[in-house]
Amino acid sequence: MDLLDRDGLTEREFLEQYRAGDYERPSVAADMVIFTVTNAEADSYRKLPEKELRILLIRRGGHPFLGKWALPGGFVRPNETTEQAAARELREETGVDDVYLEQLYTFSDIGRDPRTWVMSCSYMALINSDQVQLKAGDDAADAAWFKVTYRLLRERKELIGDGYVKTMEYELKLSSEGKEFTAVVNRTVTAKPTSTSTVYSLVRNEGLAFDHAKLIACAIDRLRGKVNYTDIALHLMPKFFTLTELQQVYEIILDKELLKAAFRRKVGDLVTETDQYTENAGHRPSRLYRRNLEEYR
Repeated sequence: MDLLDRDGLTEREFLEQYRAGDYERPSVAADMVIFTVTNAEADSYRKLPEKELRILLIRRGGHPFLGKWALPGGFVRPNETTEQAAARELREETGVDDVYLEQLYTFSDIGRDPRTWVMSCSYMALINSDQVQLKAGDDAADAAWFKVTYRLLRERKELIGDGYVKTMEYELKLSSEGKEFTAVVNRTVTAKPTSTSTVYSLVRNEGLAFDHAKLIACAIDRLRGKVNYTDIALHLMPKFFTLTELQQVYEIILDKELLKAAFRRKVGDLVTETDQYTENAGHRPSRLYRRNLEEYR
């Protein structure tokens, strides 16, 4: 026997008369924070090149924010999930797939897009820079890698009942070939005995479209948090690398120097040594390592 609702309708009868257009519905976008690591030019051929953390931005080719730089992304199509849309955007912008891809957060603030009600399901991707061939999508005028820094300016903590509110103010800087954008982002954590919530808000934004500075801040915080207890940083490495190169990547993600001995103990189970060595002129050969897929869980 079919169950009847409060109006006396079966499920089939309810669906037949249901009109989705009676309810306002948002558009859904998948926006990508794509990280890679590149080598900066060394001062001397005997000096190891410094690593730089970079993210991909595209210069918008249409309204809104015409000519402004933004994260790559697009609207989710009717025949795909948000993750499939993110993977498609990644492939269209960089030419790569089958890389580390993780959902970050859904940004749904009112007015975040001047066109209409648009929710952004944001994703973080990590790719080896050797794989990438940039190509701006149909709605983009240009695409470029931007060096990124994200540093704490100040923080304050206020007690509220049995919990607290902690606000950390960060400066986000993005630079590439004479272009530089700056934003100040607040990350506010409200902790109560039964719940904890985190909210990002823009204090200042110079040059980036939409609220994408918040998406970038969220991605960097996620990357920094996970690098301490997972092998996530290894997704930014080529197939073979030295431990010094891996330590450099950890240091630019965390924005701090690490003790060599402690670092090597930390990553000991995450990597496997090979019988190969570097062949760089001017440097003593160093052993090459690879990601340990069998040992890490």
